[in-house]
Amino acid sequence: MHTRTLGQGLEVSAIGLGGMGMSQGYGPNPGDRDEMIGVIRAAVDRGITFFDTAEVYGPYVNEELVGEALEPVRDQVVIATKFGWDIQGGKSVGLDSRPSQIRRVAEASLRRLRTDTIDLFYQHRVDPDVPIEDVAGAVGELVQEGKVRHFGLSEAAAATIRKAHAVFPVTAVQSEYSLWTRDPEAEVLPALAELGIGFVPFSPLGKGFFTGTVDTAAPFGAGDVRSGIPRFEAENRAANQALVDHVTQLAAARGATPGQIALAWLLAQHPWVVPIPGTRRLERLDENAGATGAALSADDVADLDGIVARLGVRGDRYNEVHMGYVGR
Repeated sequence: MHTRTLGQGLEVSAIGLGGMGMSQGYGPNPGDRDEMIGVIRAAVDRGITFFDTAEVYGPYVNEELVGEALEPVRDQVVIATKFGWDIQGGKSVGLDSRPSQIRRVAEASLRRLRTDTIDLFYQHRVDPDVPIEDVAGAVGELVQEGKVRHFGLSEAAAATIRKAHAVFPVTAVQSEYSLWTRDPEAEVLPALAELGIGFVPFSPLGKGFFTGTVDTAAPFGAGDVRSGIPRFEAENRAANQALVDHVTQLAAARGATPGQIALAWLLAQHPWVVPIPGTRRLERLDENAGATGAALSADDVADLDGIVARLGVRGDRYNEVHMGYVGR
């Protein structure tokens, strides 16, 4: 596994592992807790050193899972978690990035993660009621105290990133980015390149769409987040299948899987881009890790760069409520 460097010199594996799906989001978990711990530890064995979680995943149970799994190898890995939600009765009911809340979340996350330091602490969504300068200052204090190593933002606008970075250096920005979600390209990625900040795409496989395994007609099961996303409505899935077909054809010609091609395209964008695909299966873990060896020519990358312009994408990536949380 190759390594890459995010902002502020934070070195991580070129492919990370997103933990959310092990606890929520994609219907009933096919394995038990011990199996998920096994998958996380298998990732370490394959050279993956970058693990992503959040207090709101579950809530709380995903941090506990990641903490238990990585405790024996804590000195070998980088753990990222997030703050920024008001969680009541086991559900997020809104945003809360007040400095006092940031500190409470940090202390609780440290306990759940079984560690003395959070390697990368993201604001999960920008809170319009709290100046980003106050957020950056609060995380900066936690860094000075040794409880956090690096500061990150998630789904933030370029202007917000600049304001935060002026107060305390931002190490990484995490946002949805993939072959069919190109929003960061216009303003966010140029700002990151200018400021020396790393970029961490979540849902790099389009929430499973670019694995080629999503049925274009069958309904999603109970508890599957995709059932409420416009882009995954049956009619839109059918229209978007042209994207997957194109990637599948290229994958066959390159001796790779569609998912590997989608990840390889992301890796080819910038040397400071580190995707974090999630999975609950060892075979998919191996496939994702193998994306670093997928050979894409300059012509392949250029072809994929223009895929959305040529084929189009039907449907928003979030419903109206969730779209209101991004790009602030």
